[in-house]
Amino acid sequence: MSGPFPINFLRFGWIDAADVLLVTVLLYQLYKLLRGSVALNVALGLISLYLLYLVVKATGMELLTKILGQFMSVGVLASIILFQQEIRRFLLNVGKATALERMRGWSWRRPSEEAPVAVGPFVEAAKSLSNKLTGALICFSQVSDLSTFADSGDRLDAEVSKRLLLSIFNKTSPLHDGAVIITGGRIRAARCILPVSENPDVPAALGLRHRAAIGLSEITDAVVLVVSEETGAMSLVRHGVVYRNLPTAELRARLNEWLLSGLATGSARMADQPSAI
Repeated sequence: MSGPFPINFLRFGWIDAADVLLVTVLLYQLYKLLRGSVALNVALGLISLYLLYLVVKATGMELLTKILGQFMSVGVLASIILFQQEIRRFLLNVGKATALERMRGWSWRRPSEEAPVAVGPFVEAAKSLSNKLTGALICFSQVSDLSTFADSGDRLDAEVSKRLLLSIFNKTSPLHDGAVIITGGRIRAARCILPVSENPDVPAALGLRHRAAIGLSEITDAVVLVVSEETGAMSLVRHGVVYRNLPTAELRARLNEWLLSGLATGSARMADQPSAI
């Protein structure tokens, strides 16, 4: 391609520079997505195999080119099978980052889903559960649709109350094992299954309940309230970040800020740093 920067027999133009930049950004995002997982080693192996294929093809090694070419011909299909979870997570992240998701005024959701959430019953219930060393997992839906996760549990569509939350998470209740999903200020479903985070930086002290909260917050904009069954500590999880051991006053303040203030885009980058991750 012609351009203003001749390099020997090459001519490097602005379009080429943009092409290289976009590929670099794409590869970096792919690395961030796969970092810390076994899938990263598989991806590096596939890339190495493809580079080897290009080398042997350029050098005219016909037999080796045909053998490697057979692997390359099914490479796309094999990648989809091997990386189906990572591809799904990547597409969810892309959808979450779109301007349409972040501009509340353009939201096409029903008015009931945009209703403010009264945090009082949740804070009081979390405090009672904490004192009794009873675990809890409460997910507050915002812009991201949590229908898939709600469908994995038992649909309730009930008004929120402290007594109902205590009944759901009671250790003898058939609904206590799983997450409660809150949509539009109502309890949409209970006993829901959440995706578990594969982040290797999650401290070993955090159990499966916290990992599930982190996993959901990594792929959606949901705010998750967690009560530890072992220690009774109350935590909030947002955007993959855990805010641990929150006192009642701070728990109420953060929930009010994140759920009642319109969830401004700037609040996603809070100045305070997490204590756990």
